[in-house]
Amino acid sequence: MPSRRPPPPPRPDRRRALAALAAGLALPRLAAAAAPLQVGPGRRFERIADAARAARDGDVIEVDAGEYRGDVAVFTQRRLTLRARGGRVRLLADGRAAEDKAIWVLRGGHFVVEGFDFEGCRVASRNGAGIRFERGRLVARDCRFVGNEMGLLTSNDPQAELRAERCEFAHNLRPDGHNHQLYAGAIRTLAVHGCWLHHGSIGHLIKSRAAASLVLHNRLTDERGGRSSYELEFPNGGVAVVVGNLIQQSPGTDNPILVSFGAEGYRPTRQALVLVHNTLVDERGGDSRFLRVAPGAEVELRALNNLLCGDAAPLEAAGPGEYRHNPRVARSAFADAAAFDYRPADDRAVPADAVDCGRFDGHALAPAFEYRHPRGLAPLAGAARRPGALQQIAHA
Repeated sequence: MPSRRPPPPPRPDRRRALAALAAGLALPRLAAAAAPLQVGPGRRFERIADAARAARDGDVIEVDAGEYRGDVAVFTQRRLTLRARGGRVRLLADGRAAEDKAIWVLRGGHFVVEGFDFEGCRVASRNGAGIRFERGRLVARDCRFVGNEMGLLTSNDPQAELRAERCEFAHNLRPDGHNHQLYAGAIRTLAVHGCWLHHGSIGHLIKSRAAASLVLHNRLTDERGGRSSYELEFPNGGVAVVVGNLIQQSPGTDNPILVSFGAEGYRPTRQALVLVHNTLVDERGGDSRFLRVAPGAEVELRALNNLLCGDAAPLEAAGPGEYRHNPRVARSAFADAAAFDYRPADDRAVPADAVDCGRFDGHALAPAFEYRHPRGLAPLAGAARRPGALQQIAHA
C-alpha cells in the first residue's frame, strides 16, 4: 500500500496527535529479528501460545498458513511483530479465550499484527474479542475480525495508540446484540485506514472514545441485513478527522443517525469534527440524519465536499459550523448503488466542482488516496476534483 512514512514525531499531546496522523504518519514499524520464531506443523513451535511465552523483546513470530483452533495467547513483550506466512492464518476460538477476554490479549509495547483472521470468540462477559488491546501501540494490518462478540476492543489507557490498516470487521455479535465491530476506549489515538466494516447489529461499526481519531478512506456499510446503530460514533467527542469514507445506512438500521458526535457527554478538552470528501448514503429515510452533534460543548465543525444520497436531514441540521459544497444526488448517480458501488456513474453524475478543503492544524485536508474494495487504498493521480469519497469514474 503506497504511503508516506516520514520519521515518527516525539510523543504527541492530544492536539498534536491528530496533526501528526493527518500528515500521514504511521505508528513505528518494528525492526525485524534476525531469526523469526516459526509456528506451524513440524516447526519449532506448533502452537502460537508456546511462541508467545518464548518470544523476547524485538522478536518476530511467523505463523504458517492454516487453521489454529483454541490457540489463544497473551503477549506482553515491549516490541513484537506477528505475521502470517504463506497465506492467511485462521484463529478459531473454539470455545477458548485468553484471560476470558479474547483470542489474543496484547499489552505492554509496540506490536505489529499482520495477516490473521480472528473468529468466534465468546466469553462470560459477552465481550469476547478477536483482539483485546490493553497497553502500548498496535498496528493491525490485513487482518479480519469475524463472528466474535466484539471485533477489536481496546482498554481505556490514555497513552495507548491503535492503527488498523486494510482490515475487515463483520458479523461480530453479542448475545444481546449490543456489539461493536471496532471499539476504541479512552485511548490517545485511533487511526483507521482502508478498512471494511459491515453487518453490525444494534452496536456501531466504529465507536471511538479516543482523544484523537483519524478515519480515512474506509467503507462503513450496513449492507443487506445489517442493523448497525451509528455507523460512526464519537460518544465523548474529542478531535476527529473523517476523510474519504463510504458510509451507508440500511433500511433496517437500529438508529437513524449515520455519524454521531458527543452523544454520551463531552470531556473537558478540545472538541473538533472535520468531515471532508465522504459519501454518505441513507436508505432508511423517515427521521434519518446524516450527522448529529450533541449540545453541551463548543465544537469546531467543518463539513466540506461531502456527497449525500437519501432523504436524511442535511448536514447543517447538526448545528453551527462551516458547511461548503455538500451536494445531494440520486442513487442513479452511482455506478450500482444496489451493490454498494458508489463510484460516480459517469463524468456528469458527480461534477468535478469540489472546493478547496483548506487545512486543519496546519495540514492539508485534501485526500491523496481513495478506498478500493475490498479493504484497500489507491493513490489519486491528482487533486480530488469531485465531492464524495471516490474520484474514479465507473464507466470512463
